[in-house]
Amino acid sequence: MPSAKIDPPSPGPTTRERVLQAAERLLGRGRPEFSMRELAVEAGVSFATPFNLFGAKGAILHALSAQRIETMHARFASNTPPGDAAARVLATVGIAAAVMLDSPAVNRAVMAALGAPSGESGGVWALSRALWAEALGHGEGLAPRMTVLARMTLPDQLALTFRGALSFWTAGEIVDQDLGARAKAAAAALLLGFVDEQARDQLEAMLSELANG
Repeated sequence: MPSAKIDPPSPGPTTRERVLQAAERLLGRGRPEFSMRELAVEAGVSFATPFNLFGAKGAILHALSAQRIETMHARFASNTPPGDAAARVLATVGIAAAVMLDSPAVNRAVMAALGAPSGESGGVWALSRALWAEALGHGEGLAPRMTVLARMTLPDQLALTFRGALSFWTAGEIVDQDLGARAKAAAAALLLGFVDEQARDQLEAMLSELANG
C-alpha cells in the first residue's frame, strides 16, 4: 500500500518579514514612535538586525507603504476590472482604498510617518505610478487625440491624487466610509479632460451624484 504523501512544511516568514510584521503590530497598538530597540524585541531579533536590513526606521515605513501598493497590484492582477481605461482606473481606486481600509489604524500611522520630513525613499512613487499605468492600459475609451498625453501624464497625476486623498484621510478629514468615493471623485475629475464624449457624460453624472450625495 503506497504511503500517504506528506506535503513539506510551509516556510516561515523571513527575518525581513518578521521585522515588518513587528512594525505593523506596534503601529496597530498606537505606537508610531516605537524605537528600533522595541522593534527588535517585538520581532524577536537582535538589536542590530533592523538596522542591518533597513538602515533606518524611515526605510521600514517606506517598505510597509510599498507592501500596500504591491497588494493593490496583486488584487488588480487577480481580478482585472472590466471596461475601458476610465472604468478600470475608477475600479482600481476602489481596490486601492479597500487595501488601505483593511487595517486603517496601521495604515494611517504609516501614512502619517511618511508625511514627516525624512531622507528616506523607498520607491513608493514608482510603484504607485506603475499601478495607475497598468489600470490605464492602452487607453481604451480615451479621446484619440489625448491618448498619448494621457498615458504619459495620468499615472503621475493619479498617484498624486490618490496620495492626496490618503493625506486627508490620515488627518481624519475623510472618514473611512467616504475614502473610496472621495478618491474616485478626484480621479474622475482628472479623467474628464482625457475621455471621449460618451465617457465624459458618465463621469459628469457620477461627479454630480457624489456632489449631491
